Amino acid sequence: MPIVHSFDPPERFIAGTVGEPGERTFFLQARAGNRLVSVALEKQQVVALAERMDQLLDELMQADTQGVVPAVAPLDLDDSEPLDQPIEEEFRAGTMTLSWDPADERVVIEVFPYSEAAVVSPDQVDEDFEEPEPEELLLVRLPAAAARSFVKRAGQVVEAGRPSCPFCGEPMDPQGHLCVRANGFKRRDP
Repeated sequence: MPIVHSFDPPERFIAGTVGEPGERTFFLQARAGNRLVSVALEKQQVVALAERMDQLLDELMQADTQGVVPAVAPLDLDDSEPLDQPIEEEFRAGTMTLSWDPADERVVIEVFPYSEAAVVSPDQVDEDFEEPEPEELLLVRLPAAAARSFVKRAGQVVEAGRPSCPFCGEPMDPQGHLCVRANGFKRRDP
């Protein structure tokens, strides 16, 4: 039986980072009272979760006739505060699922730990595969307005990293980077 870190709903559910741009560690963090859970994940996982959550909310908004899903994040739910301390990684995120519970009108996020055993190689795709039971998982159930707020903050967190090179689009360090469009010459932040 896995340990389930359940928040229904959390007082706070955010994406945040620790470290300098280019060396940041990304976290999902849920808090309710004095319970705090921090799950490490990759930047691309934050992007994927926020984009898919935004799409889900847009789809629900179009189908919704009762106004449960706001078009934009309510200003009173804006959260620009840093991650809560102490940041103690419960696990590193692997698979994440996202769904809508119409009975409770909640977005449901499940985050499972990364597991080498769950990685399938291309030659195993057609084989029957049974994913191992996770030892723990993060389960968060958010009202639609809080989900919109999560999406807004996640976008801000991702964009707060290194600036992109105007020529190749790759992230630039303060010292510049080797730009493929400059034939190996170093470009510097303008």
